[in-house]
Amino acid sequence: MPVFRLTTQAYCKIMLHGAKYPSCAVNGILVAEKQKRREGQQQVLFVDCIPLFHGTMALAPMLEVALTLIDSWCKENGYVIAGYYQANERLKDNGPNQVAEKIASRIAEGFAEAALIMVDNTKFSMECINPSIHVYEHHDNRWKGRDPHEDFCEDWSEAQRISSSLLDSRSYESLVDFDNHLDDIRNDWTNPDINKSILHLC
Repeated sequence: MPVFRLTTQAYCKIMLHGAKYPSCAVNGILVAEKQKRREGQQQVLFVDCIPLFHGTMALAPMLEVALTLIDSWCKENGYVIAGYYQANERLKDNGPNQVAEKIASRIAEGFAEAALIMVDNTKFSMECINPSIHVYEHHDNRWKGRDPHEDFCEDWSEAQRISSSLLDSRSYESLVDFDNHLDDIRNDWTNPDINKSILHLC
């Protein structure tokens, strides 16, 4: 069973994507560096996330374009597409739906230790008091939830502090997802400015 860890950067950008579109469903891709096995266990460190869409999740042609571009970018930077995240539209709807499972399963075809992360809207707050994610792994062709008490952040206290600070300064307003990029290709979906802000706060 792989050990999943999210860097502060990956966690913060998932939170910012949800905060920018609070009344929409949002989704995105998690990218990882493949770690060496430690005592027989595979650790998957999600170093970054690429925000995809807000609103309409299931537009296949746009998803194909996005995945192709992200895959090329990953190869250039020594990363691999290793997971998928989604926040549903309704407050109490925190489980993966067909769209989430379908996209995550496709990622699992190329990366066996893929994770599916669902944002728990009921725990989402500006202060980021609790980790607001549920992690699922692919097992026997099904997505099964991991222990909700397991710590999935590389450094939770840092992730909490920085995501709270970014939300407080409304950094989410400048977050670019693929929808924004397709509206105007000058919008950079790698979000270098937000990455710099996170690094600065670290």
